[in-house]
Amino acid sequence: MKVSDQAVQKLRLLIEQHRIQVGERLPAERKLCEQLGVSRSSLREAIQQLISMGMLVSKAGSGTFLQQLPSNWSNHQIVEPLSNLIDQDPAYRFDVQEARSLLEGGTAWYAAQRATAEDIENIRQCYEQIAHFQSIGDDVQAAKADAGFHLAIAEASHNLVLIQMMRGLFDLLQYNVVLGRRKVYTEARTYDQLRDQHFNVMDAIERRDPEAARNAVCGHIEFVVQQVRMIDEEEARRQRSSRLNRT
Repeated sequence: MKVSDQAVQKLRLLIEQHRIQVGERLPAERKLCEQLGVSRSSLREAIQQLISMGMLVSKAGSGTFLQQLPSNWSNHQIVEPLSNLIDQDPAYRFDVQEARSLLEGGTAWYAAQRATAEDIENIRQCYEQIAHFQSIGDDVQAAKADAGFHLAIAEASHNLVLIQMMRGLFDLLQYNVVLGRRKVYTEARTYDQLRDQHFNVMDAIERRDPEAARNAVCGHIEFVVQQVRMIDEEEARRQRSSRLNRT
């Protein structure tokens, strides 16, 4: 492990031990170096890393302040590099969708058995938010609502491990949804199909049908994968045709 990564872990423990809250200022640099037993260069590198990830914020003349509790740090450390992979190679989107199918198939299965009336209401609210933001053309909020819909199903599973896994991947899930929406939600007919798929997942959970819920969510994810592949192939064909026309 790099020295700066060790400094990140030590800083995390210090924040937890001293119960520093969001918005509070961290101790001065010199004091932190003494408490953590690290050099100034390592500390500065660690702090800069956490600032770039949104965990800390630096205010000129005031110091460094806690932006996110340490309990959220690991989520961002996982999501950040995976999001970079998606940027670098779009094929990683399909790996994310495969992982989603495995994970969300299980959460939907248990949600259909364990969801409370409050859980079902939360899922329905997310479903209605997707439709609302889609109708007014707010793609960013629609993507958040879409990701929230899937997270609400995970929470309805009442399986703490599955919930933590989904929460840990929430930012990546939202990022993946945004990418998918840019391609798949461009046609009204496709949007209607996706809306119906979301409804079928919700309906199966309300009807307490685990198998139908799992099949519905996995079918939904597979539909998105196939649609994105088709659109990618069509774009590639157009690009090849354009290059041929220029020669």
